[in-house]
Amino acid sequence: MQLTGSQILVECLKEQGVDTIFGYPGGAVLNIYDELYRHQDEIRHILTSHEQGASHAADGYARSTGKVGVCLATSGPGATNLVTGIATAYMDSVPMVAITGNVAVNLLGKDSFQEVDIAGITMPVTKHNFIVKDVAQLADTIRRAFLIAQTGRPGPVLVDIAKDVTGNKTEYTKVIPPMIERVKDTFSSEDLATGIQMIEEAKKPVIFIGGGAVISDAWEEVREFVKRVDAPVTDTLMGKGAFSGDDPYYTGMLGMHGTKTANFSVTECDLLITVGSRFSDRVTGNTARFAKNARILQIDIDAAEINKNILVNHAVIGDIKEVLKAFNDKLEEQKHGDWIAHVMDMKEKYPLKYHERGLTGPFILRKLYELTGGDAIITTEVGQHQMWSAQYFNYKKPRTFITSGGLGTMGYGLGACIGAKVANPDKTVINIAGDGCFRMNMNEIATATRYNIPIIQIIFNNHVLGMVRQWQSLFYGERYSYTTLNDCVDFVKVAEAMGAKAYRITKVEEAEEVLKEALRINIPVVIDCILESDDKVWPMVAPGAAIEEVFTEEDFKAK
Repeated sequence: MQLTGSQILVECLKEQGVDTIFGYPGGAVLNIYDELYRHQDEIRHILTSHEQGASHAADGYARSTGKVGVCLATSGPGATNLVTGIATAYMDSVPMVAITGNVAVNLLGKDSFQEVDIAGITMPVTKHNFIVKDVAQLADTIRRAFLIAQTGRPGPVLVDIAKDVTGNKTEYTKVIPPMIERVKDTFSSEDLATGIQMIEEAKKPVIFIGGGAVISDAWEEVREFVKRVDAPVTDTLMGKGAFSGDDPYYTGMLGMHGTKTANFSVTECDLLITVGSRFSDRVTGNTARFAKNARILQIDIDAAEINKNILVNHAVIGDIKEVLKAFNDKLEEQKHGDWIAHVMDMKEKYPLKYHERGLTGPFILRKLYELTGGDAIITTEVGQHQMWSAQYFNYKKPRTFITSGGLGTMGYGLGACIGAKVANPDKTVINIAGDGCFRMNMNEIATATRYNIPIIQIIFNNHVLGMVRQWQSLFYGERYSYTTLNDCVDFVKVAEAMGAKAYRITKVEEAEEVLKEALRINIPVVIDCILESDDKVWPMVAPGAAIEEVFTEEDFKAK
């Protein structure tokens, strides 16, 4: 049948099972929006307050479900406003399709009104991108975009569509997308045999879990693998929930703000088994001294990650779920009783601690964990609150901790929170933000209230850019250059003005009642928590130091 480009786009989205789009209209996408109007009962469109919010919402939708998130924006500034969200998704391997409009084909390259080369701009931060100039190519391009976004190592794909393409007609035939099969032929029995030999020879192994284990839905295989190897477990920000934070074998996060137990275990181990992690600098510290006593076995879907940051002794390249299944089928259960006992002694000796005087971020997070039983999706912005959220809320399930790990995007969490709640309406979804981050995209509270999306926004309001101030305090002689937010913004009034229910917590005694009320009322809520300006994230590894040089507040004062 003959359809316009806009009709074809919507039909292709329906083919792919898309039920929600986050976006903002404009001239170059008017034909698309007109068609979405006709299909409101099939595809829900969430109008965000800013295109960046749309990209972060699509990201949160994708991370919390494993499905492809979709965002839509017009040409020029609409398209460029998506770039930070696209880059965020790219760094964390999130499946997303970003659709942008552009000027008509005959106006391309002529500095036309609201024209930018968005494909050129996003080339470094997309898995692939397309410019559609012929309506006959539109359907196949959309189908390819979704396939690329979710196969192999996932990532964002951009499809830029010229405006006249959305109005032109061509023949359309419905195509049912093929089932995406997991790739199983990227590793050999010899690869497995070498890995198994390394495991069997190890006396002090550690398993290090990254985001690849979450992306590949491999948490059941991870748990079985841990049992078979009999090894303590540490993780990255992106790997949280692939192995339960409540499990006795869990030692905490690794790296700059990792636990002493995790950092010391990796330093002492004789085999580090890395599952779906890219060895970020925030994890490794001084690479020359990282896991200095260990052989390293790396399991990853992307061959480009092997020997990129850390030289490894052996790698098995493939889908984490399939690789671990193969290991679990062949590996006999190992026993490392003395090593496990030693690591458990370290857990007892070096627990995470926070000040119990006054209201603190860790206190709020522990109280949230108590009240929810850990059954919540936590999204975050970036900074101290992000680290505390990783440390003090135990993630028992995957896809329940959603944060910008690679790019470190301030302003990410609120949009991601909205996307995650839209995708998971029956789950409690909470965004943890610092006051500096909340300012960046707090306009998305208006999105939550517009659609009555019952998210909970908690602000750790210390009136400073907390993480930068922490570095200035520790490494820059307490010269607080432009990190003090001593203005008159009242977040409670701002939230109420946008239609949300708002509370302020100033002391410990107020916290439980307010949090219980926020969890109960099922409407958009903002909670402004007033914290001390100089509370710090502990433990910490100084930049450039080895992870074994991790220090606590007590260690720092002792120096």
